[in-house]
Amino acid sequence: MITHKDPIHILLADDDEDDRNFFSEALAELKMTNKVTLFKDGKELMDYLDNPDIKMPHILFLDLNMPGKTGFDCLKEIRANSRFKELSIAIYSTSSAEKDIEETFVGGANIYIKKPNDFSKLKKVIKDVVNINWQFHSSGLNKETFFFSI
Repeated sequence: MITHKDPIHILLADDDEDDRNFFSEALAELKMTNKVTLFKDGKELMDYLDNPDIKMPHILFLDLNMPGKTGFDCLKEIRANSRFKELSIAIYSTSSAEKDIEETFVGGANIYIKKPNDFSKLKKVIKDVVNINWQFHSSGLNKETFFFSI
């Protein structure tokens, strides 16, 4: 569970504007103290993360299928940079293909979430994922705990 006095800083990189809005609305309804920063593609996300003056976010929700710089590309770049070793990455995708799950697991993501198409399920997913004890979850990471389902 994230227990910070500061707001929980959440990043979402997703090229679908409706999905970004849906996510923001769900987060707002949870009434959690948070700051959410939205990105429309992987390039925008990486430009932001490459700024040495940013305060490190707590968690990144990362869509895989974005034009240009994909979520796979971003994951690879983030995990290659030791500055981001503590950043929790939740893959947030419409894909439930075993190949995508395997590739992101091996690539260093912390959890894989298939985007829910129901608003109440989305709220539950966000709440549950944000409240995971990431230190424990990441140290005991295995394929069975990697795919998050509700």
